[in-house]
Amino acid sequence: MAGFKNLKGQGDFPTLFMAFLYFDMSFMVWTMLGPLSTEIAEALAKTGFIITAGQKATLLSLPILSGAILRIVLGFGVDKLGAKTTALIAQSIVIASLLTAYFMAESITYNILLLVALGLGFAGASFAVALPQAGQWYPPKLQGVVLGIAGAGNIGVVLDFLLAPKIAEHFGWYSVFGVGATMAIVVFVAYLFLAKDAPKEIYTPNPKKVKDYIKLLGDKDTWWFNLFYAVSFGGFVGFAGYMKVYLMNTYQADMSAFGLDILDEGNVKVVAGYFGAICIFAGAVLRPVGGNIADKIGGVKALYFFYGAVAVLVAITALVKLPFYVAILILFLIMANLGMANGAVFQLVPQRFGKDIGIMTGLVGCAGGLGGTALIKTLGWSKGAFDGYSAGFLLFGAVVLVAISGLSLVKTRWRTTWGVQAGGRI
Repeated sequence: MAGFKNLKGQGDFPTLFMAFLYFDMSFMVWTMLGPLSTEIAEALAKTGFIITAGQKATLLSLPILSGAILRIVLGFGVDKLGAKTTALIAQSIVIASLLTAYFMAESITYNILLLVALGLGFAGASFAVALPQAGQWYPPKLQGVVLGIAGAGNIGVVLDFLLAPKIAEHFGWYSVFGVGATMAIVVFVAYLFLAKDAPKEIYTPNPKKVKDYIKLLGDKDTWWFNLFYAVSFGGFVGFAGYMKVYLMNTYQADMSAFGLDILDEGNVKVVAGYFGAICIFAGAVLRPVGGNIADKIGGVKALYFFYGAVAVLVAITALVKLPFYVAILILFLIMANLGMANGAVFQLVPQRFGKDIGIMTGLVGCAGGLGGTALIKTLGWSKGAFDGYSAGFLLFGAVVLVAISGLSLVKTRWRTTWGVQAGGRI
């Protein structure tokens, strides 16, 4: 609470608010295909195109993949053009992608949807714009609370799962893209007038070059952090993107019966959205909790706990046929621990790479997106190859165990080298 009070009279609140709103809208749009996956598959089926499990996974993973790579591209844009100009360009591309899906709904094809998905990646890359723009206005002592406010926009994915299936039920799947485009245009206009780049007397730009990225990629700790974030954020965004598909394919009968009695008159697609939102909400809101725990006990110890819990829970999901309500609880706990692990990773990154945190945010963020892409493709492969998800969950669990082993390899070196001067618990 004290951190919020300290913001008074500091920085530029309209810019901070618009950075949050831009990131929130972008994260909502970035993951829009996930909660609409069933409706889109049904629309394609009416045109004679039966989408396979692998093709559905490709469609859902493409925004995650392009968003991961574009984080680095937009990071360069922020350096060269400024955060505001870069954000407006990215938002324009996202709006165009949404309008394409809306106006071409009746003649939509899988290839057109792939292009739309590619464009939505610019929304996922907003992380590399919104956070630096907000942070540039504020002194170092307020960076935690400022970046926490701007970064809270990842709650947008929860709104997707709550609202998108319901809108699609009443007005058609394509209407979700129309609503998204309308909201994005409103945010675009507000951002145009309210957001500002920090003046030079407050923030002095320090443009990064390609060689700066190459230099950091030569540091082995960069790759360890890439692995850890590929597991935590990749797991979070991957499960979030594939959540509805998994629930529909695994627990459709259970959700239909539940919805008929309580939630939505048996519309299983809407009920799947509700349960998906519950699970995703845990990971979205608990990220700062994970960072706080890491501050108190050390990031490495916190990651041991979070990763260990995920490994056990994923193994249970893969090997035990769970009742519906137990499965939802397990998924909720998986997402909660992945969200807290995200916070723990970024408790460590600034301590190790404080002078290069801008570059590292882009690199580690890219790795997280690539991890999410790999997870979605793995789950799609598992469904297509074995008509189930056990293999996919077990493979993810194996990667989590690799990350835990990695922590064991680096913890002593970290604590006895850069950790001595880091200023926080390692």
